[in-house]
Amino acid sequence: MADRNTELIAHLMRRAGFGATPEELRQRATIGYEQTVDELLRPDAQEPLDGYRFLRYQPWTWKPGTLSNPGPTSWLYHMINTKRPLEEKLTFFWHQVFATGVSKVDHWDEVADMIDLFRRLGMDSFRDLLLAVAKSPAMIYWLDNNENHAAAVNENFGRELLELFSMGVGNYTEDDVLECSRAFTGWTITPKLPRFPYGRYDWEFEYREDDHDSGEKSFLGRTGDFNGQDIIDIICEQPATATFVSRHLYNFFVADEVQVAAWSKTPPKDPEAIETLAATFSDSGYDIRSMLRVLFNSDFFKNARRDRVKSPVEVVAETMRLVGGAEFPLPGYGELARQPLYMGQDLLNPPSVEGWHTGEEWINSGNLVERVNFMTRMVGDAGRPGIAAFIQGLKNTPNLAPEALVDACLDLLGLAELGPDTRHELLDHASERGDLVWNGDTESSTERVLEMLQLVVSLREYQRA
Repeated sequence: MADRNTELIAHLMRRAGFGATPEELRQRATIGYEQTVDELLRPDAQEPLDGYRFLRYQPWTWKPGTLSNPGPTSWLYHMINTKRPLEEKLTFFWHQVFATGVSKVDHWDEVADMIDLFRRLGMDSFRDLLLAVAKSPAMIYWLDNNENHAAAVNENFGRELLELFSMGVGNYTEDDVLECSRAFTGWTITPKLPRFPYGRYDWEFEYREDDHDSGEKSFLGRTGDFNGQDIIDIICEQPATATFVSRHLYNFFVADEVQVAAWSKTPPKDPEAIETLAATFSDSGYDIRSMLRVLFNSDFFKNARRDRVKSPVEVVAETMRLVGGAEFPLPGYGELARQPLYMGQDLLNPPSVEGWHTGEEWINSGNLVERVNFMTRMVGDAGRPGIAAFIQGLKNTPNLAPEALVDACLDLLGLAELGPDTRHELLDHASERGDLVWNGDTESSTERVLEMLQLVVSLREYQRA
């Protein structure tokens, strides 16, 4: 069975990435937990994935226009194959916070550009990230700031900036929403050309001084001729912002909380953890990397095993990293990228500006069937490199006892700490046919291994990270 250090690193890689192969876990176990955290927090030390390689084999993903759901394909390829797992996981996190979708933007490339923005800035200053998001053409169009004029203020972006992107309900007034929105007048996008045959032309941020309300504004107790950048500076100084960002990080990386809309009325599960993260936010000058370092090295993180329900994207990316075979952008990647949609998560197209509801709301009878069917199909394929290597390793023991088979499958799938009752049920099933004998009917023994893997991924416990 896996040792405690390896189990802890496996827990870290499920949360700070999209899981890890047995070989990767062995390598990381040699350097230890804290150094693994340091490496994850320094993604620039690893080579970035070559996105052009993907385009050479999947050219239809460039300027995808109105093709059915093509946008997530390249991103899923990055999630599965990246050598910078935390960078990609954090990019996914910010997409949930700053939810923007093609259902309204109708421009895959602009939403994909936001993903590149999160990948580039997501681990640095929250202030810089928030400013970049406010200038993103996709966000401007998504929340109508291109319709926000000095003579006709549109409050959509200003309201969501305060409610969902930074402070949360209850920490500002309706007057603050209006004054905030006035400060962002004139923040728009350049006039765009019509579509060309393969999609839209790129949009660009434009600041129109003649359309900006330059009058005096009163916002969160401060008064001045504020522009959008001033508003973001004031927002980041607020204790409410430190707490709000901390709850988001805790909900995503540590344990499922209630939905964001309920945060103003429901206290956090672990107030001390939130206070620790919020203090780091303020003391570090809003540095996300510093917050993550504290989070991953904390006892509250290390003890939070299986406290989060995996999102559909996590299910697909984690499964494919484990079983292998998706390293090369073969035909069919588009269908693979649609798997999270079948499970209830339309990547790059969230249901609203609130993003997706997480936790146990990911699970219903239909979505659960899709999750289990996908996972059992993948781990039940002996031709997948990761599964083939696992079976080959088991063959080193000519006569494998049922208990050893169960333990090996649980170790591979990160469930070494499975409860005794469920483990006993798996052992009962494995014992029905005795030891696994490799020098006899190899095909039958292989089928037994695949069947046990399929049973494990079907467990309730495996739906949690």
